[in-house]
Amino acid sequence: MNEKAVSEAYNKKTHVIGRIVTALTLIMLLAAPFLIGGVLGAMPDLSAVGRAFLSVGLVWTVSSVVEFLIYTPMLGAGGGYLAFITGNLINMKIPCAVNARDMVGAKTGTPENEIISTLSIATSSLVTILVLAVGVLLLAPLQPVLQSPVLQPAFDNVVPALFGAMAYRYYRRNMNIALTPLVLMSVLFILVPGLTGSTSFMIIPSGAIAIAIAYVIHLKKTKEAAQ
Repeated sequence: MNEKAVSEAYNKKTHVIGRIVTALTLIMLLAAPFLIGGVLGAMPDLSAVGRAFLSVGLVWTVSSVVEFLIYTPMLGAGGGYLAFITGNLINMKIPCAVNARDMVGAKTGTPENEIISTLSIATSSLVTILVLAVGVLLLAPLQPVLQSPVLQPAFDNVVPALFGAMAYRYYRRNMNIALTPLVLMSVLFILVPGLTGSTSFMIIPSGAIAIAIAYVIHLKKTKEAAQ
């Protein structure tokens, strides 16, 4: 069996397992409130759930679709299923997968990237579970330290620091493409602080700006090469 046939067989089995596990995960997530409510005799108010979904759910639905379209090509089938099932993509899974891919020099869309993404996200998920278990056990003893006003600014800036360090590696390679959306989004978030809670949704306009700039640069280079 050649490499292409092996890759196709692997992807086919991955999709079968991934869809089954995703469906089971959705069922368990949706059934949990009703199961707990039935046991405790406090069923959720479906009308209140519907109103809450209409107020915030529609925005997050768009954000979820955008994240799926952006992250799935980066992670591949196996990594994509693992990441979306275990969650915490922006804070943990995406940085881990991107860093692992860069370390081995794998390219997006290749079988190597598929394997590296799956292994890195699986490792990240296991480490996360281990850290959470240790954190739960030490929560009470460490509570005074974690709630210290001195450390609070550090906790508030973990994600920006993480993505800032990672983003610089890509910005310096294509500064002429990255600079404009970076400046525009920074100014926008400063002027409208409320948008910080819609970071995933703001990927759409910032990504569109970057694509437009890259397209203009490509046309310019093509025109210069033709002369």
